[in-house]
Amino acid sequence: MVIKNELPKTELLKSDFYYDLPEELIAQTPVEPRDSSRLLLLDRETGEVRDSVFRDITEEIGSGDTLVINDSRVIPARLYGERTNGNATGPVEVLLLRQRGDDVWECLVKPGKRARPGHRIAFGGGALECEIEDIVEDGCRVVKFFYDGARYGSIYEALDDVGTVPLPPYIHEKLEDGERYQTVYAKTAGSAAAPTAGLHFTPELMAKIEATGARFVRVMLHVGLGTFRPVGEDRIADHVMHTEFITVTEDAAKTINERRAAGGRVICVGTTSCRTLESAADEDGTIRAVSGDTGIFIYPGYKFRATDALITNFHLPESTLLMLVSAFADRERVLAAYRHAVREGYRFFSFGDAMFVR
Repeated sequence: MVIKNELPKTELLKSDFYYDLPEELIAQTPVEPRDSSRLLLLDRETGEVRDSVFRDITEEIGSGDTLVINDSRVIPARLYGERTNGNATGPVEVLLLRQRGDDVWECLVKPGKRARPGHRIAFGGGALECEIEDIVEDGCRVVKFFYDGARYGSIYEALDDVGTVPLPPYIHEKLEDGERYQTVYAKTAGSAAAPTAGLHFTPELMAKIEATGARFVRVMLHVGLGTFRPVGEDRIADHVMHTEFITVTEDAAKTINERRAAGGRVICVGTTSCRTLESAADEDGTIRAVSGDTGIFIYPGYKFRATDALITNFHLPESTLLMLVSAFADRERVLAAYRHAVREGYRFFSFGDAMFVR
């Protein structure tokens, strides 16, 4: 099953989502503790903004609210290896994007021009190998991995041994603790990048929120190229999202539907949780249990079915993530909030501060 949405008509251009960002505001390291990050509150009806601290988000959450979190876990998806056959030799970098089957993955391979079907690449001195099987859209490769089953119980154990966590290219500092690029509730391995809005939560903060009567509900979207692929077309409606794998269980759907019907808000923690929920929502906002691929693209003109509020980080200019937030809260109000954040010295992107759009 592949879930796509009917794209709303728009003449908006990629440049309509540009803003100036001083490089020094791009966060290079996470704050400690996690919930000490700053929080910008944005009223999407009035455009009013207010400065806060993330740990005080408890003041903004009601007892009937449901916070939808993406529990996908980042895998050590970046591999550095050497070609072992074919005419080309030399180092190769492979980034795993999404699993297609047992030990079969869609990947980015650099350099890619000579990475042809039949070529093999070895990692970790041969502890893990792959063979390129096919070339698919945007030059991505489908590869099959091989490893010693007596040494590794799964591809994930092999990746833990020879792979590295693929931090975004705008982060230049070395991450001392890899768990700081995981949410505290990460569970299901499979993402190439973290659902970063969740990085601000601590177990203590989550317990404090649940003590009010609010509830956390887990869904899953394995973050891949679809979330972060740059928009290459001038007209945003011409952009095509890569698909990503999502799961919403029967229990999760039931809890969300019951609590929303009782008058509580559905608060999506991050754009990936929002895309998952909107992919699983019927026209009337009822959430269905789903498991499959979503290629949903949300930009201004989209009619939200199931999302009442959104917790999110500050996103790159001209990105699909900024377009989603602009669809939820009005583009001009969102960009005005971003200008406020720049003036006030907020930290941006994956390790940066957060917004609560309500």
